[in-house]
Amino acid sequence: MIFFFWFCLALIAYTFVGYGLLLYIFVRLKEFFVKPRLWEAGERYVPEVTLIVAAYNEEAIIEEKLKNSLAIDYPQDKLHFIFITDGSTDRTLQIVQQFEMVTLMHDAARRGKMAAIKRAMQVVSSEITVFTDANTFLNKEAIRNLVRHYRTPKVGAVAGEKRIALRGSADASAAGEGFYWKYESWLKRLDYAFYSNVGAAGELFSIRTALFPYVEEDTIIDDHMIAMRIAEKGYIIGYEPEAYASEVASENTAEELKRKIRIAAGGMQSILRLPIAANPFKYPMFCFQYISHRVLRWTIVPFLLIIFLLLNILLVIQGQGMFYVVGLFFQLGFYLLALIGMAMERVSLKVKAFFIPYYFCLMNYAVIVGIYRYFSGRQSAIWEKSKRKSDLMLPHHK
Repeated sequence: MIFFFWFCLALIAYTFVGYGLLLYIFVRLKEFFVKPRLWEAGERYVPEVTLIVAAYNEEAIIEEKLKNSLAIDYPQDKLHFIFITDGSTDRTLQIVQQFEMVTLMHDAARRGKMAAIKRAMQVVSSEITVFTDANTFLNKEAIRNLVRHYRTPKVGAVAGEKRIALRGSADASAAGEGFYWKYESWLKRLDYAFYSNVGAAGELFSIRTALFPYVEEDTIIDDHMIAMRIAEKGYIIGYEPEAYASEVASENTAEELKRKIRIAAGGMQSILRLPIAANPFKYPMFCFQYISHRVLRWTIVPFLLIIFLLLNILLVIQGQGMFYVVGLFFQLGFYLLALIGMAMERVSLKVKAFFIPYYFCLMNYAVIVGIYRYFSGRQSAIWEKSKRKSDLMLPHHK
């Protein structure tokens, strides 16, 4: 029992803290021998780019998204736009039709985002393809900053940074999601500095068009799978923090939970469909990053958190020593903070110190539910839009 207690503690600590610290040390050692690539402001590399947006019933925000896209700082003759509105039943289609510079693709049937992307890719002829969500807004330099990484032939995809727009007083979904993405961004910078990023978020990522891989149409998290299939071909997934997509947090924790469960179900699906990425004999460095950053979080660690608490309780009952008493005290204290955070959200009190433990528990609960939904066949690949907070918080044209 003591062995399993320490095994759980080691794996949990490594997954959420230790991997980041180890990666930081590796990157610093690497930089001691190999100087990192510095991009000079005067460097010119402007390949043809196609920006693809899949939008479903986004009439409330699609006009601002179109204006934001058209305001991107990139040569007009080198930048093309494709907006896909499959299945939309509101005014999204009519609004997109008003913008002559944009190629509109529409099908009355809704077959899922991956099917829509595949159809759009059949008409893309540019060297680089950029994908971005309909409810996110890009900084003007986003595409310039993404494409510069493709000067390195080994780079097959480049992800941008996701930023959560927060107000002064944020609830659990906003404070927790904001903190989570700041930590994720830090890890992604280290991943790329060490060797490669491990996946991409649909808010903003790009690929070499010629490398667009086969991805099953029932794929739940298409963005991650597209990037990872390119990595399985031996290419690097880059990361560019100066190309960012801003979006508001989910409207509440119920909406955020729905989104996280879908991602968790898709994470389990992707693990089963990416055998090469998890093969240490094929790409050992990438495999180390993939298992450490993704696989552990999406599989056993959420279950280990429960087992770890139960083991700690049993060891205290057996009188195994004061260390286990102190450990249980800290565990129970952490979960008490999470419960207080949940209670505070229900009465609209906003204290970030309580919301971060609450969000942490929410995320791990979502993984357990997501795994169940995937194996029970209850998770559809068709995306259900999460309700977001007021879009007026976004820096639309920056």
